[in-house]
Amino acid sequence: MNNYIEYNDKIAFHPGYYIKEIVDESGLTQEDFAKRLDTTPKNLSLLIRGGQSLSIDIAMKLSRMVGTSINYWLNLQNTYDALIAEFKSEKELAEERIVFHNLDYKYFRENYGLPDLPRKTDEQIIQVRRFLNVATLSVLSKRDMAVSFRNSTKELTEANTIKANAMVQIATNAALKSNAPKFDKKKFEKAVNYALSLTKNHEDFYPMIKKAFYDAGVIFVILPNLSGSKTNGATKKVGNNIMLMVNDRRLNADSFWFTLFHEIGHIINGDYGISFEKEKGEQEDVANKYAEDSLIPPEQYQEFLMKKQFNIRAIRSFADQIDRDPGIVLGRLQNDGIINFDDWRMQELRHKYKVSAVAKSYM
Repeated sequence: MNNYIEYNDKIAFHPGYYIKEIVDESGLTQEDFAKRLDTTPKNLSLLIRGGQSLSIDIAMKLSRMVGTSINYWLNLQNTYDALIAEFKSEKELAEERIVFHNLDYKYFRENYGLPDLPRKTDEQIIQVRRFLNVATLSVLSKRDMAVSFRNSTKELTEANTIKANAMVQIATNAALKSNAPKFDKKKFEKAVNYALSLTKNHEDFYPMIKKAFYDAGVIFVILPNLSGSKTNGATKKVGNNIMLMVNDRRLNADSFWFTLFHEIGHIINGDYGISFEKEKGEQEDVANKYAEDSLIPPEQYQEFLMKKQFNIRAIRSFADQIDRDPGIVLGRLQNDGIINFDDWRMQELRHKYKVSAVAKSYM
């Protein structure tokens, strides 16, 4: 332990440095001096070596013993602490630069209005740090920083982790600004059924679903995808509410609605965390099953399959029968291997949404 620090052409001495001088000049042993100071030899030794901060109590006793002011000693400690903090801050900034290298400042600038700061990395770091509301970007490299990563920790790189945490932080901050009522599971289940009636409403479904979920205590957030996050969505308890986030990486009708209902399944089952692409495990299987059966009633789907008619007309007819967007039916058939993903004849059944992150609305 050192009782002084040198950094950026500055030097600051710990109060222990000066206490040692006083002890040496007194002719007393540290043990005797400690007794006169009304403290323990161990405590005095730690102070002299810079191993602990000077307390107000010891500052007062020193002022009485040697005739100085209390502020004299406290100012020495504050000056020393300030230079230590400056040193740690620069060290932390160096670590943040490594984390920031895995983020794309353009993403934050274009989607959230952060200022244009070309080639000013440290200033960009400050802006992103403030926007995410974290003390340091280094926290983004921690697994399960904000929510559970479930079974994906082995497959994810540090860059994936950083980006996924950043997206969850953005969604969580949005949820924290909400004044939604307390989460009510029964109301949410009704809101979910209402959402199912809107799959063919390509223009207005988002604000309608968002409002219904909000009234049930679920804050629904759609974010522009941060490339490399590998996230599909996330859920998290935020106070008395639930945050439900999906990104715009997959905005075809089938993939959007499946992703949304996959996350709803996690909420219904009380299982919160991030859903990553190609994730496996019991929790994911349960959420997948919930999404499949909610979007297409299983008994009716089996009856449809038995007819073995999978042309555009048949798909549209079945979609009308179950009151769903035909793209949802097409996606299920493709996922089940009944229709090829590259079958160009089916393109007219697909609908792709567009999202404006800044305006937070769909077109």
